[in-house]
Amino acid sequence: MSRIKPAEVRFYIDADLLGLARVLAGLRSDVTYPGDPGTVIHKRQRPPCLIASPAVKDSEWIPQVASRGWLIITRDRHIQEHRLEIAAVREHRARMVALTAADAGSVFGQLEVVMNRWRDIERCLAEPPPFIYAATRTTMRQIPLT
Repeated sequence: MSRIKPAEVRFYIDADLLGLARVLAGLRSDVTYPGDPGTVIHKRQRPPCLIASPAVKDSEWIPQVASRGWLIITRDRHIQEHRLEIAAVREHRARMVALTAADAGSVFGQLEVVMNRWRDIERCLAEPPPFIYAATRTTMRQIPLT
């Protein structure tokens, strides 16, 4: 009889990527998203997400997600211009990868960007926070936090 073990969540997919989040969370036990009811993937039990709803504001969920060391994956073509979000990442020592490609408007396009950059995204887990990377199908570049 096989035992189900607790999953270690490492990635938080933002509410603006719920379609992508459901795809990834259906494949990986270490991915969660707002409203995730939790499930068993590969004999690992992922608990319900502590962010209960996609309606929770950035100012509320960023500190909670950052305090757990989870890597945030979001979609924001103009992340470098959003000073409040950059300040929140800096203040709460968050780790963030923003899909910035114009073709990341559909779930399939988002999946294409994430899968092309997945090894880079995983490497970000070893990097000390805070940081934001902009990801496209072909590039990952760091966004200045100042």
